[in-house]
Amino acid sequence: MNAADALLKTLVDNGLEVVFANPGTSEMHLVAAVDHYPQIRAVLGLFEGVVTGAADGYARMSGKAAANLLHLGPGLGNGFANIHNAKKARSPMINIVGDHATYHLKYDAPLTSDLSGLAKSSSDWVERVKSPDELPASGSRAWQAAHNFPGKIATLIVPADCAWSETNKTGEILNSDGPGNIDENALNEAYKVLTDKSNCLLFLGGEFLDEQSLNMAAKITTKTGARLGTETFRKRQRRGQGIPVVEPLPYFAEMAEDFLKGIESIVFVGSKPPVSFFAYPDKKSYLSPENSKLVQLATFEQDGKKALESLCEMLKANEISDKFLPSPTSVAPLNGELNPVHIGSLIGELLPEEAIVSDEAATSGFAVYPNTWNAKPHDWLSLTGGSIGQGLPLATGAAIACPDRPVICLHGDGGAMYTIQSLWTQARENLNVTNIIFSNRAYEILKIELDRVGALETGPRAQSLFSLENPEINWTSLAKSMGVEAKTTLTVQDFRNEFSVAVNEPGPTLIEVRL
Repeated sequence: MNAADALLKTLVDNGLEVVFANPGTSEMHLVAAVDHYPQIRAVLGLFEGVVTGAADGYARMSGKAAANLLHLGPGLGNGFANIHNAKKARSPMINIVGDHATYHLKYDAPLTSDLSGLAKSSSDWVERVKSPDELPASGSRAWQAAHNFPGKIATLIVPADCAWSETNKTGEILNSDGPGNIDENALNEAYKVLTDKSNCLLFLGGEFLDEQSLNMAAKITTKTGARLGTETFRKRQRRGQGIPVVEPLPYFAEMAEDFLKGIESIVFVGSKPPVSFFAYPDKKSYLSPENSKLVQLATFEQDGKKALESLCEMLKANEISDKFLPSPTSVAPLNGELNPVHIGSLIGELLPEEAIVSDEAATSGFAVYPNTWNAKPHDWLSLTGGSIGQGLPLATGAAIACPDRPVICLHGDGGAMYTIQSLWTQARENLNVTNIIFSNRAYEILKIELDRVGALETGPRAQSLFSLENPEINWTSLAKSMGVEAKTTLTVQDFRNEFSVAVNEPGPTLIEVRL
């Protein structure tokens, strides 16, 4: 067989189930090889950012890497933003990037670039194949690298002639590294600060926001009186009725600083000391209170569940206070004008059990998130790396990973336009995704940031750079053009009616919320 076939066979043998693709000429033998393995679901994205974002969503919900088939340096570059988000989420991902044939590179053809350099800037593991015989073994190593706990970005560069040439080599199944052991000294230090009557915060992140971890953390904080907090944006968080509430660090630096005010010690599990998203004049970058005791109990790569379990045993912590369980949120209105608070209350009331929420609602999300705590149990996926345009593809990949679970995407209108092609993929694959677009016709967050950085003397030309008006985006027409049913909602009753139907019917839907 040719080496492209040998590579795909190796990946399938290791557990590959999905290939997200936007290929080009250099990847044609890899495309042909996909057809030889019916175990692979091949999903086309019309932009590389859709491909890489969908792979992230798939990984967060399945725990496995998909393979992304990308075209040379520009293809990898187009997918960079959502690779960045996936890297911050520590999601397993394999990028298979075609390159010019080895003998063709010297001619500096138009699509030639520093592909290796670009790959290194976005990946945890990079390998360039030098011969067809190397390709299957490289595939084994890529799978292994991607699945080293908790997840890595692996990029395999495949020159076209290394794919189309014959080989008799095969790959193998290699074991990936599991979570690292926790440090006993760190465990003892964490126990000490949690029990010394200081104002302590247990700060979770990464892989440790599942129900089991949250229950253990709530037992610890119930026993010790510590607060329970988490990162601003989270890879995957279990939420809803009966599941402990964990306070997210606010986005804005001054609000985060206030959140942490008075904290004398912080125990980190799968997280790190928080910093401001950006630098601001006269505001702090490093947010942990001065002179606070910081204990790194478990890094992202260590066994945070074992750490929490050990603390529970040391503390003899076995009860969860009611204060850590979600209390009823505001009653959803029956009528009136739409706003993010009302939307949050309505979603909280109507969200189906075991739904998956992909949240890139931007400024509107500040009101939606707290009003959904007491919804039926669900998983919440956030914008981990801050690069907008993740929400729609993330929802797409999550729906492919979990076809029996309804997916709801909350998205600001500005960010949604980055990867709007996701709707086409949702329609093509008949995915159960309800896309809610918060249409305020602006990059609203930038209006806020304009004031916060002190750039106050702006005129109409500067203000126009935040506006999505003139012309306004027709969301219903845009969605329908890509095969997705769509409605615009103006009132509470409109939204209640449309959302109730959308989340209980198969196939994708878009609901525009006019704000």
